[in-house]
Amino acid sequence: MRPTYDDTRRHILESGQRLIGVRGFVAVGLSEILAEAAVPKGSFYHYFGSKEQYGKALLDQFLADYVVAIERMFQPDGTSGRTRLMRYWENWLNSSSSHGEGAARCLVVKLSAEVADLSEDMRLTLRSGTDRLIARIAGCIAEGQADGSLPADLDAAATAQTLYQMWLGAGLLTKLRLDPSALENAMAATQQLLR
Repeated sequence: MRPTYDDTRRHILESGQRLIGVRGFVAVGLSEILAEAAVPKGSFYHYFGSKEQYGKALLDQFLADYVVAIERMFQPDGTSGRTRLMRYWENWLNSSSSHGEGAARCLVVKLSAEVADLSEDMRLTLRSGTDRLIARIAGCIAEGQADGSLPADLDAAATAQTLYQMWLGAGLLTKLRLDPSALENAMAATQQLLR
């Protein structure tokens, strides 16, 4: 069966994500992305006008996939809102605590500081995507308040913002230190905040 336009485009994005997730956007050259994807340069430019447009598309796809995953995790499943919310943070801790390897797979952690001054389009994509993530976390907090598993006096939006900022910072520190203590501290602070 012949690959479709969307299949080929996604293949190029996934191939580059593996490289960029480890080394960063600037450090990975177009030729490396082409070799990893096993496509000619003309095919790349058929789907993306430039490496910057590719970077924006890569972030769009990563964030769209991440939102789908977080929606699945937060989907009511008979457990409390607090349980579903803590499952999310535990997943972040477990996937990122091995010397920052999970943080490297997370393009938000990997690229936020790198591309914020490099590309306005990529910065805005990251901002919009993280705003969506924070809003969904706030929704899960509100669900926990409604079922009584989270304190009613929390400001759901402000708490979600604080938690996400703390975990994003902890993800960066984990990469810098090559040790999971920042994420472990974020988990302890999260549990304290959500009492």
